[in-house]
Amino acid sequence: MNKLPVVSGKECIAALEKAMFYVKRRESSHVILRRDDPFAQVVVPDHREIDRGTLRAIIRQTGLSVDEFMLLL
Repeated sequence: MNKLPVVSGKECIAALEKAMFYVKRRESSHVILRRDDPFAQVVVPDHREIDRGTLRAIIRQTGLSVDEFMLLL
């Protein structure tokens, strides 16, 4: 398993947008992204640094592998 990089919320959102996610709405410092086919919805904190455990959970919820996510960065 690859070591996850330290990324910001904006970098994570940009990577997920490349994977066909779009911003559904924003609530305070969290952004809700959605993909329609296959359906997936994920909440990304818009912070300077996302904790590695949180980032791993986001990647798991999107159905991507760590390698696929790192390629999108």
